[in-house]
Amino acid sequence: MGKQAKTAITPTREENFPEWYQQVIKAAEMAENSPVRGCMIIKPYGYALWENMQNTFDGMIKDAGVDNVYFPLLIPLEFMSREAKHVEGFAKECAVVTHHRLEADEDGNLIPAGKLEEPYIIRPTSETIIGDAMVRWIQSYRDLPLKLNQWCNVMRWEMRTRLFLRTSEFLWQEGHNAFETAKEANDDALKMLEAYRAFSEDHLALPVITGEKTEEERFPGADNTYTIEAMMQDGKALQAGTSHNLGQNFAKSIGIKFQSRSGDEEFAHTTSWGISTRMIGGMIMTHADDDGMIMPPRVAPHQVVIIPILREDQDASALNNYVDDLKARLKAANIRVRVDDRDMRTPDKMWDSIKKGIPVRVEIGMREVEEGVLTYIRRDLGKDSKRTCTIAEFLETIQAILDEFHDALFARAVAFREEHTSEASDLAGLKAFFEKDNIGFVRVPVSVMQEDGYEDVMKEYSLTTRCMPFADNGKIVIIGKAY
Repeated sequence: MGKQAKTAITPTREENFPEWYQQVIKAAEMAENSPVRGCMIIKPYGYALWENMQNTFDGMIKDAGVDNVYFPLLIPLEFMSREAKHVEGFAKECAVVTHHRLEADEDGNLIPAGKLEEPYIIRPTSETIIGDAMVRWIQSYRDLPLKLNQWCNVMRWEMRTRLFLRTSEFLWQEGHNAFETAKEANDDALKMLEAYRAFSEDHLALPVITGEKTEEERFPGADNTYTIEAMMQDGKALQAGTSHNLGQNFAKSIGIKFQSRSGDEEFAHTTSWGISTRMIGGMIMTHADDDGMIMPPRVAPHQVVIIPILREDQDASALNNYVDDLKARLKAANIRVRVDDRDMRTPDKMWDSIKKGIPVRVEIGMREVEEGVLTYIRRDLGKDSKRTCTIAEFLETIQAILDEFHDALFARAVAFREEHTSEASDLAGLKAFFEKDNIGFVRVPVSVMQEDGYEDVMKEYSLTTRCMPFADNGKIVIIGKAY
């Protein structure tokens, strides 16, 4: 039996996937658990990633004519009560504020005091409070469409939490749009889903399946829920983003009306759509390996890391000048670059960049300085990609290298998904797949959902319907295990 290769992450994906996931986050210094139950602290490296994602997608939604706003964190309980069907999906996860001050008891302990006449809900989502504003802001068809988005935090008191994937408090964007007609609303819901697909695939290298949720998985109160579904390396599905056509249901419950072109009073047609820090979890479980994270270069906090290598008997000034010049030229080329000049062993710096998943590592010692070259290694290919070239050649090709990196990550994830997607013509075929402890998705005709015993099989193997892919015109449903 050969010697097992050393990995930076213990356990490996094969040994214990959930624990491997947590260790990747720890090794990359992206986040950690907070003193607040179920919440996380996003560390600088993880937050820099989120900022890049936010900046990229914010530009995309502004191009779609959406304006950013900000609404209060606290929502009156009465607002939530107006839309019972909508709130039904969040009721058990709501955190409630009942007091407005603290007082010391006779032992000096602080206790809640000043009970509120009406409790407030810490927003699990903002349809109700944004809808209340829309009632005031929309009077005529001339006020439509109204397209709003906010970047914010929300809270859902989750019982089982996992960093990035499912935490009690998380960061997201939530879009809320209102339209004059049903067609405009549905077209917009599909348009925003396409924006999610493009963002996921073109920037995160995360392949997704676009489709419609089945009725059982539909967002409470929506006419249609559209979704992007991704497959993780353990074969489970991750709902990476959703876009909901709420029809007139929400407008009727809140009272969002407008004077139509004919002079009649009509209810608006609304949509809502959102993605969150959960996408970071999806990126980790899709791209990372047993040495740590592999960052998609288009959102990576650092696309290039430069590691100066200097012996104690060598003069640092020439090396530092060489490195500083390269850094400046890379920044001028709009490449996000970091110089790791910390006082620590060079191998430790190399492993740190590997665990953080920085796409390209550049190593420069005095030999490189004297010869006017550098040595670089791609994170996804490792030592097999090690190459020495001139500074000019590196500057000329670095963007192409990063694009190739993105394409390779994406192709690898697509190949994994295709390899772990099977077909079944009936319920027996679906059951047979999961009986064998196979991982991945099974595509079945939608008629399978009507077969006797369907609910029993879904419950026995903890399965859910992920979506009915647009590509199959509603004839196929994808079934799998999910986060």
